[in-house]
Amino acid sequence: MTASLPPAVPFFPPALFEADRPALIGLVREVGLDPEQRFILGRRTAAFEDRLREDLEAADVVACSSGTSALSLVLRAMDVGPGDEVIVPAFGCAPLAASVVDVGATPVFADIRPDTMTMDPDEAERLVTERTKAVMPAHMFSVMADMPRFAELARRHGLRLLEDSAVAQGGVLRGVPAGLWGEAGLYSFVQVKTCGMPGEGGVVVTRDPALGEKVRMLRNHGQYAGRRFVHHTVGLNSRFDEIQAAFQTYRYSSFPARLARRAEIAAYYTERFTPLAGRGVVPPPPDRDGRCFYVYTVLAEDREALGAHLAEWGVATHVYYPCPLPAHRAFAPYAPPGARWPRAEQAARRHLALPVHHLLTDAQVQHVADLVCAFATERS
Repeated sequence: MTASLPPAVPFFPPALFEADRPALIGLVREVGLDPEQRFILGRRTAAFEDRLREDLEAADVVACSSGTSALSLVLRAMDVGPGDEVIVPAFGCAPLAASVVDVGATPVFADIRPDTMTMDPDEAERLVTERTKAVMPAHMFSVMADMPRFAELARRHGLRLLEDSAVAQGGVLRGVPAGLWGEAGLYSFVQVKTCGMPGEGGVVVTRDPALGEKVRMLRNHGQYAGRRFVHHTVGLNSRFDEIQAAFQTYRYSSFPARLARRAEIAAYYTERFTPLAGRGVVPPPPDRDGRCFYVYTVLAEDREALGAHLAEWGVATHVYYPCPLPAHRAFAPYAPPGARWPRAEQAARRHLALPVHHLLTDAQVQHVADLVCAFATERS
């Protein structure tokens, strides 16, 4: 008789917003029937921006259509353009490089740290030239970049500092929230992020009110609020949806609890996996400061075998970045001939993300950890 397998453990939960269904349907009706008939950049968007601004103690929070467009908006607001270079990580999401190319500047790829998979400040500093306009570190998976080092690097060289904190909402490093270490940062609200929503969207966060005002103009075709059809510059259509703003405001009070559950799961994984470092499975560094818990990622010497083992027992995993950014056809023209990024290449070969979302049960979390530990023990 065949033993029954435990229930599947999804990487992306299919019922992420099921508990919020009545509220969401009610908000759709409320916004749709509002006599004001304002479906973008209305009072609900303003209220959501105010909620985040007060919570973060930021100078400004500007809601926009996505985390990707947030990067482009800030680069434009910083007057980054043709002839400029922006130092970005060699390992990460495509918008890191694409947003730089989008404004006509050149992405310069820096290798990463082997333990955190975030951009190495020493490697970034080595790449600074007279053309360097900005440096753009990115938080990766569950670990914030070394922002104190990057802040010092930017100050010393007179560079703009844009913090790609798309995955790090709720993260805090040395008492400073993710997104507020540089001149500006951003969050993404795509559904699987820590404060995700059933749609696309993001925000720019900044301590600089003048920069926030410029981003606010650029997101709406170069128009200032309240002065329609008067265009001061060529901007973008990067406006925020009123239904999503209402939903995010409604759901924001439960964000700390959702984040705390992710942190609890991550801490359990790290406790279980730390002894496996010599057996081919390396967890993120155990320090709780500067953690954001968007994704929990291990480095495995035999990633394919570990992924197959987990899949056999019903656990879904995910590989985010199968190769470094300069190895992609889209960004190869910006890579110097013969250049290598060995740590990024190693991370691309070894990283494997495990389920960490807040809907996991304790039994599912233990099941995942047991399987990883058994795999490493048997392999060793």
